[in-house]
Amino acid sequence: MKELKVRLTFLEEILGTASADPEIHETFIASNAPDAPTRKEEVEAIGIEGVIEKSMTIFPRDNGVPIYWDYQIKGFFKDACGMLRKVTGSKSSKIKAYKKEIDGLIFVEERKIPIHFEGEIGTCQRPLRGQTPQGERIALANSETIPAGSWIEFTIKCLCDSHEAAVREWLDYGELRGIGQWRNSGKGRFKWAEI
Repeated sequence: MKELKVRLTFLEEILGTASADPEIHETFIASNAPDAPTRKEEVEAIGIEGVIEKSMTIFPRDNGVPIYWDYQIKGFFKDACGMLRKVTGSKSSKIKAYKKEIDGLIFVEERKIPIHFEGEIGTCQRPLRGQTPQGERIALANSETIPAGSWIEFTIKCLCDSHEAAVREWLDYGELRGIGQWRNSGKGRFKWAEI
């Protein structure tokens, strides 16, 4: 088993992804959590303040500290691998059934990953456009943000030694396409270092 301890330093601000409405979180997001016992823990981690609007996406919190969940990192790995599979000669292009392999053979050791930052948590509002049978629809999305320069640290465990090179490739890809919401605009882009 290969183990890789990394620090991601964000080049752009990162956006919260959890619904501030505990009922939405309970019925949809937490119900899709990888293991049912964590459902209550995830709903409690939202830590909603009375001033936060229900339509805003926020960062889950652990004792008031914004966090990423382990499965959000694995979600980034799946997104990166899915894109890099199309690159001829990439390590990702050699992984068959990549989602299944990431789910079962690559793990993030820490369940809750604290986000370290200086400054204030801000907000980012942006229009969301969607094509529907009734025509184009536009809605306003509102998310908490943590500024560029923030960082996280976590440990990646690869049960197959051959996956280490692919994990490094995915982390490199994070400089081009970040983690979290609105990553196609550059939000959540990061550089990484082994520690």
